[in-house]
Amino acid sequence: MAALAALAMIPAAANAAPPKGVWTNPKKNVRVTFQRCGDAMCGKVIWASPEAQEKAGSPLVGTMLFEDFVEEGPGEWSGSVFVPDIGQSVSGTIRQMDANTLVGEGCVIAGLGCKSQTWTRLR
Repeated sequence: MAALAALAMIPAAANAAPPKGVWTNPKKNVRVTFQRCGDAMCGKVIWASPEAQEKAGSPLVGTMLFEDFVEEGPGEWSGSVFVPDIGQSVSGTIRQMDANTLVGEGCVIAGLGCKSQTWTRLR
């Protein structure tokens, strides 16, 4: 599930910088730019490999994968993750482990069907 970024239950780094910038998933086949969107953070796909786009079944570039992420505590955000593989948004969290590592988790229903993934900062 390409959209489920690094969202595990690991404590966030106390002095982590906000996750603004360009991040890639573990397979390095999707790149997302994180930025402020009003009072929240969002993450939009700026590049996806042909294989990732084929697996998603639709164009990924321009898709908002992370929406309405609000800070819950230092280095920890919660919001909505769009999962292209299933064509649905699920609840999710992002925990920033350090300046270059995000661990994300998305759950289909109230803590069930959860997947996590680690994203790495590119710039």
